[in-house]
Amino acid sequence: MRAFCLFLLALTNAPADTIKVFILAGQSNMEGQAVTDLKGKDYNKGKGTLVEVMARPGNAARYAHLKNTDGSWRFRDDVFVRYERENQPPLKGPLGLGFAVYGDLHHFGPELQCGHALGDAIDAPVLLIKCAWGGKSLYQDFRPPSAGGVTGKYYKLMLQQVRTGLSEVGKDFPTLAGKTPELAGLIWYQGWNDGVNPQTAVPEYESNLAHLIRDIRRDLDAPKLPVVIGELTGPWVQAPEEWEALRHAQAAVARRPEFIGNTLFVPTRDFVRPASESPNPGHGHHEFGNAETYFLVGDALGKGMLALLHPSGRQLVPGVTK
Repeated sequence: MRAFCLFLLALTNAPADTIKVFILAGQSNMEGQAVTDLKGKDYNKGKGTLVEVMARPGNAARYAHLKNTDGSWRFRDDVFVRYERENQPPLKGPLGLGFAVYGDLHHFGPELQCGHALGDAIDAPVLLIKCAWGGKSLYQDFRPPSAGGVTGKYYKLMLQQVRTGLSEVGKDFPTLAGKTPELAGLIWYQGWNDGVNPQTAVPEYESNLAHLIRDIRRDLDAPKLPVVIGELTGPWVQAPEEWEALRHAQAAVARRPEFIGNTLFVPTRDFVRPASESPNPGHGHHEFGNAETYFLVGDALGKGMLALLHPSGRQLVPGVTK
């Protein structure tokens, strides 16, 4: 416990006039498909929703920070989210429910617990710039320039949104006006649309992701930007061969010599919950909409980033692969 407290203390030494900015990028699972409170026959009678998970015996302490003492959902005053959905008004505000692609309080994504993990450990305002679009591959849609071929539309859009988010912090969040945004990390949680293309996209995935990391660092003038790679989750603990190959490719990127110490692969497969205990049993590609899965994924991604920001704390972060 003492070591963990020292780890958190080391992370809090941030200048008072800075904002730590993290990019959360990916496709539909980063958009957010976890169900908060919907029930009835269309949602498996509410099994695996956030409300149901929080009500289980033994879960009160783990999830207590998500609500205020009066039972209302909590919104933080030190962590903020900016999320530009495609062809829709941007979502901007304090971290809480409401930053999934649907723009309502009935869904959430990894940003919820990821933001809490980061906000609890960093003694400076935190801004999450979420860049996520459903059904997008790294092979084509996010394709980075150095991979060759046509640069992906969503690679360019991601950079555009990050730059806008950095330049408009004071306008978007008046309480942060006058503070300097500092790009602090990238969290990448993507892979499904490459996995459905095992003949071409999967064999290129490791190389393309390595190019993406290099290109983002170059294009955002952040050569040492910490990067967390979240394992493709899906509906499996042990995935079929072609999907397991994609997971191995994700992990291999973090083992490349150039990325050791600045890039981390975070396993997520153990967070998968059964379809029968989830609100969307037919949506395996969205982890069945299971709130516990998304909460644990967000927690692991956030703690993985903290481990990169302060490497001595890596062994204290559950689920992180060195």
